[in-house]
Amino acid sequence: MKIVVHLLSALLFLLPAMAQAQTPNASVTSPGNVLSVQVTLDGEGHANYAISRLGRPVIAPSRLGFLFTDAPQLFRNLQIRTVTRATSDTSWNQPWGERTTIRNRYTEMRVQLMEVTSLHRLLVVVFRVYDDGVGFRYEFPDQPNLKTVNIAEELTQFAVAEPATAWWCEAFESNREEYLYHRTPIAEIGIAQTPLTLKTASGLHIAFHEAALVDYAGMNIAKVEGGLLKAVLTPSAEGPKVSRTAPFPTPWRTLQISPDAAGLYMSNLILNLNEPNALGDVSWVKPRKYVGIWWGMHLDEQSWNAGPKHGATTANTMKMIDFAAKNGFGGVLVEGWNTGWDSDWFGNGSGFSFTQPYPDFDLPRLAAYAKSKHVVLIGHHETGANAAHYEDEMGAAFDLDQRLGIDSVKTGYVADAGGMQARGTDGKVRFEWHEGQASARHHLRVVIEAAKRHIAIDAHEPIKDTGLRRTYPNWVSREGQRGMEYNAWGVPKNPPEHEANLVFTRMLGGPMDFTPGVLSLKGRGGSDLLSTVAKQLALYVVIYSPIQMAPDLPENYAKYPGPFQFIKDVPTDWSDTRVLNGEVGDYVTFARKDRHSADWYLGAVTDENARSLEVTLDFLDPGKAYTAQIYRDGPGADYRTEGRHSIAIETQRVRQGDKLTLALAPGGGEAIRFVASKR
Repeated sequence: MKIVVHLLSALLFLLPAMAQAQTPNASVTSPGNVLSVQVTLDGEGHANYAISRLGRPVIAPSRLGFLFTDAPQLFRNLQIRTVTRATSDTSWNQPWGERTTIRNRYTEMRVQLMEVTSLHRLLVVVFRVYDDGVGFRYEFPDQPNLKTVNIAEELTQFAVAEPATAWWCEAFESNREEYLYHRTPIAEIGIAQTPLTLKTASGLHIAFHEAALVDYAGMNIAKVEGGLLKAVLTPSAEGPKVSRTAPFPTPWRTLQISPDAAGLYMSNLILNLNEPNALGDVSWVKPRKYVGIWWGMHLDEQSWNAGPKHGATTANTMKMIDFAAKNGFGGVLVEGWNTGWDSDWFGNGSGFSFTQPYPDFDLPRLAAYAKSKHVVLIGHHETGANAAHYEDEMGAAFDLDQRLGIDSVKTGYVADAGGMQARGTDGKVRFEWHEGQASARHHLRVVIEAAKRHIAIDAHEPIKDTGLRRTYPNWVSREGQRGMEYNAWGVPKNPPEHEANLVFTRMLGGPMDFTPGVLSLKGRGGSDLLSTVAKQLALYVVIYSPIQMAPDLPENYAKYPGPFQFIKDVPTDWSDTRVLNGEVGDYVTFARKDRHSADWYLGAVTDENARSLEVTLDFLDPGKAYTAQIYRDGPGADYRTEGRHSIAIETQRVRQGDKLTLALAPGGGEAIRFVASKR
């Protein structure tokens, strides 16, 4: 009997190795043979994936798997059961966006893993391999031994094959995503939010993020040692970081891979990994520029709450509607219009009403007045991160907006990290993280309920952007990083490199409501912004959003009519986008084509260093002549001095193939409108 027991023990020990010996080939290459992925098993039955580019390792073998709160880990004693492959090459059109048509060309590999234990649990890992990146996700099939999936942690690793420099900002700190980016060796990463961007020693650029974050906890990335990174899911107050019933897929884990920084932004990986439009006809989603009662609050000249400084009055709003109509802006945002701002609302929000205006704000009258001026009011629903209270009221609030012709709403979730109040599956309200599973569920509820009334959503203090605008095109923009208001407060102000960081980090997720265009260059107490006027204009092209605000006070725009003209002219919806040059955190130049005309626009920004950038106008349409309306840093321009206001405005005739030299001042930029000749 003892001999039989020893033989069985030996057999169980050898099973993983036997499984590996019988493993089917699990490798796949991108359509253009640029990137390849291989899945292997080690001697203990751990599943590993690796990525190479043109035969050179990018991600060394890295583990896959899960820890559960109520079941053994799904991590070792695995065998590859089946491998299937497929190819796809299609195109789809964005209803609005950076470009009209997007090609979706990839090779897919599905690897089914099975435990060589008594549980025999199954896990499918799906890889989609593009020439410019890789997305992979897990799928939990319907199975008897893993029906309710309570995830304690994902065991996904990313073993970066080369030394690298990282651009990252910290996760799990009090101010949510509102942190400046660090530039450090990869070994000095703490726990980072995504997108996380690397530049390796050989010059390869890699950006880690996720796509299609639905009913799941947001992923962060932590350093293990050296170049080994791992996924860290955002916690939940209910215990497991994720609780789902199989079958279901996880979000995609994404790696955008490019030989240069420009290629990271030009990749459509994140959007392509999301599901197609689920809303049908979305012609009611209107890209636009807007103004608002907003900047005055951040300057402490007006208040959200009632009183002598109350900004959201009927009289003030009518003036702003007139200003918008006169200057061609389509919307007016009004913050502080609704009751509740006099309560202890920060991180609380239970005192907010989303249907009851303050007595000095005549909502029906103002909505009608705006309509008469061909302008719309933009709603504002600050929740104080009390998602449970907002969900109780948002149906009535959206009904009111629909009746009044308010077709877009800016939501807000102001609270410290971990301070979102959300109702759990048991009906109890708990404090949750802004990036947790409860938050993912909440934000999608808001977007879907808004869509039923043909209302678009611009979320501030949001969950991260993972490309869900493809599936729900009424999710037009969001904040999710340090925007212009930080320049008003000065705590500290955004440094000159901030926007060149954003392009290759935060902006890889999707549109950002950054609110550029403060031509006064003044914050609270008259403090100076760390920018030139020309850079403020260039940001309308550089920082993409289908909605763009002109945030400065109307009287300040009256002082600077020359540069203000560019803000009035620049569109927000594009048929094509090109990144002409750029380095992470240093500089970038964009060219974008207006979706509704033959005009092109260029925007270039730099960090604290002056730069001379030569660009070739090969993006212009052949055979057309253009008038280049140039807004550049003027003589003595410098973000550190009064020269920050110096701007030169001039015109020049150009054609495709001509070259221009962009002379960017310290903290400066350049904006150009290329107006196509009608002859």
